[in-house]
Amino acid sequence: MINADLHFHTCYSPDATNQPKQIIEKLNEHPTTKTIAITDHNTCKGYKALAQLAKPYPDILIIPGAEITAEEGEIIILGTTELPPKPWTSQTIIDFARENNAITIAPHPYRGLGLADLTQTLDLTAIETLNGITEPELNRKAEEIAKARGLPQTAGSDSHAPTDPWNVYTEIQAELNVEDILKAIKNGKTKTQKSIRF
Repeated sequence: MINADLHFHTCYSPDATNQPKQIIEKLNEHPTTKTIAITDHNTCKGYKALAQLAKPYPDILIIPGAEITAEEGEIIILGTTELPPKPWTSQTIIDFARENNAITIAPHPYRGLGLADLTQTLDLTAIETLNGITEPELNRKAEEIAKARGLPQTAGSDSHAPTDPWNVYTEIQAELNVEDILKAIKNGKTKTQKSIRF
C-alpha cells in the first residue's frame, strides 16, 4: 500500500514556488507520504530535477507527469517525461498517453481551468475527486461523475508553495514503482484520503 500525492507543482510551474530540494526534504520527513507526482504546468522539467535529488532515498518515489493546458481545459498526464505534440487538445493528449503507456486524470474538473462537463464524456483514466485547494462541493461534484462513470478516483494537494499543506493523498494498492502504480490506478485500486496538515 502506497500513499501518494498525485498533483504537485514545483518552481518550474510559472505560478509555483516549491523548490525541488525542499520537496525532497519534506518527503523524507513526512510520516506517511513518500510518493509524489510532479505535475508542473506544461513542462516535465520539475520531475527531472526531483528525480535526480531523490536518488539517495530508496523509499521516495517521484512519478513523472505534467498538468497540460488543453484547448478544452487542464489534463494531468502521468507516466511520461515528454509532452504530447501540439496543438494540445483533450483528444490528442489522451491518445498520446495511451500510445506511451501513460494515464490521464481530470484535475479539479469544476474549478479554474478544469474540464467541467467534458469530464462526463472524455476517455480519461481517472478523475481527481479530492483536490486539496478546491471547495468541498466542487470535489463532491467530481466524485459524483467518477462514480456515475465507474472511473478511478485520485487525490492531490495541488501544492504551489511551501506554505501549502499536504492535506490529501491517494491510497494505492501497488508496489513502490511507477509502472505498478499506474496499473493500479487504471484498475481502480485507489482510495482518496484526507490527512493531517504537514
